Amino acid sequence: MSTLIWIAVALVVIGVYLSWTAGRLDRLHSRIDAARAALDAQLLRRASVAQELATAGVLDPAASIVLYQASHAARQAEEEQREVAESELSQALRAVFAEAQQVDEVHRAPGGDESLQELTQAVRRVPMARRFHNDAVRAARALRRHRKVRWFRLAGHAPFPMAFEMDDEPPLALTDRTGR
Repeated sequence: MSTLIWIAVALVVIGVYLSWTAGRLDRLHSRIDAARAALDAQLLRRASVAQELATAGVLDPAASIVLYQASHAARQAEEEQREVAESELSQALRAVFAEAQQVDEVHRAPGGDESLQELTQAVRRVPMARRFHNDAVRAARALRRHRKVRWFRLAGHAPFPMAFEMDDEPPLALTDRTGR
């Protein structure tokens, strides 16, 4: 009789542990969803500000076209092409704002200071949002690799989390401007 009690206690403890692990995995997936929404918002903000700056008439025509096309492509990209389009927007921002003279010209234009400040903030927030998202993905992947999660199918039907990899290096001229 005592053996059955010990077996029942062991099964209850194992069940509680597996339930706790499944709850932890569910919380990690929720954290990934929230981090992805924040990343999407920051990417959209960066593309919108870049597109607004490109159409404001404060940049030279060639820079305006490059920046507009890259920001438009980033805003319209399908999910499969999103990382590439966002990386191309980062490259276009670095090309347009490669030198401090371009930043100074935009700064002198009417409303340019506010636009530059908004763009600088957007450019700085994208890497942070991407880092938060990728950290959550890394934690969920680590937990999903455990045998107990695979054997007992604790992840359910949730898709395997994927990191968002892109070139998010900000233009040097914009980051130098924040240090002034």
